[in-house]
Amino acid sequence: MAISSFEARLRRLGLDRYMMLLILTVVLASYLPARGEFARVLSQVTYWAVALLFFLYGAKLSTSTIIAGMTNWRLQSSSMVCTYVMFPLLVLAMVPLTGLILSPAFAIGLLYLGCLPSTVQSSIAFTSVAGGNVAGAVCAASVSNLVGVLLAPLLFALLLSSDSGVHIDGTAVWKICQQILLPFALGQLCRPLLGGFLNKYKLPTMIVDRGSILLIVYSAFSAGVVNGIWKLVGLEELLALIAVVALLLAAVMILTTVLGRGMGMNLPDRLALFFCGSTKSLATGLPMAGILFHGQDIAMIVLPLMLFHLMQLFVCAIISQRVTAA
Repeated sequence: MAISSFEARLRRLGLDRYMMLLILTVVLASYLPARGEFARVLSQVTYWAVALLFFLYGAKLSTSTIIAGMTNWRLQSSSMVCTYVMFPLLVLAMVPLTGLILSPAFAIGLLYLGCLPSTVQSSIAFTSVAGGNVAGAVCAASVSNLVGVLLAPLLFALLLSSDSGVHIDGTAVWKICQQILLPFALGQLCRPLLGGFLNKYKLPTMIVDRGSILLIVYSAFSAGVVNGIWKLVGLEELLALIAVVALLLAAVMILTTVLGRGMGMNLPDRLALFFCGSTKSLATGLPMAGILFHGQDIAMIVLPLMLFHLMQLFVCAIISQRVTAA
């Protein structure tokens, strides 16, 4: 009972086992990074874990849910605007200012963060806890990720300056489709066989979801540690990056709330928009980064996304609990 009570208090503070595992994974990679043949094997395991994750997403998602959710045009259009218009414009405005205090890799990482789709599992879970429109959140988050497989890298390439050293071509987009979109499509085809089981037993999808993210984080930060990331990033710059990411999260949450009210949405729809429109997907963002930034300082580029992900989990967990309590 004591452990259960302690865990309940941690959840109210926005801390849960998954967040603690993310932090411990970064610590593990910092002291025991994957090297040599183990790193190569880990890369292959991670690739197929991500493909399996999106296969399970496809097998779980009901086509009728998407169709029903799409009829709520205010929620769906607002979610897309928040994810693919408001976010990119915000980071585009912030990058010239942050460039004075942050390294170019972090500036690229912020731009990349702004172009990513919404979270799936987290945004739906938070919407459910807060008493929001769960069906609308399922549709908004799922469509955001399906569209984002193609739109995110193209939008990022549009915002990226020509002298950044990062080049995105059709081959990179095709590799992203192979790892994310094709498994999702196969999952949709297998839905008649697997959909009922996966919707009844949510543990397999949750294990693959959390496990694949932890694998990607460990792999990315292992590569960064081997290349000396903690020697390149000083404490002052790390604190400055945390402050910038926190400012970005606060800005998008305020704007998302204002947009929901301005569109005349009811409270359940506003909650779904808040949790879908103000979050970014680590599950989609990290494997895409591995393809788009191959040969670059991946650990430094994805560090803004990692920090944003931890902050959004922390803040959204607290807000969803407070809304429920209210």
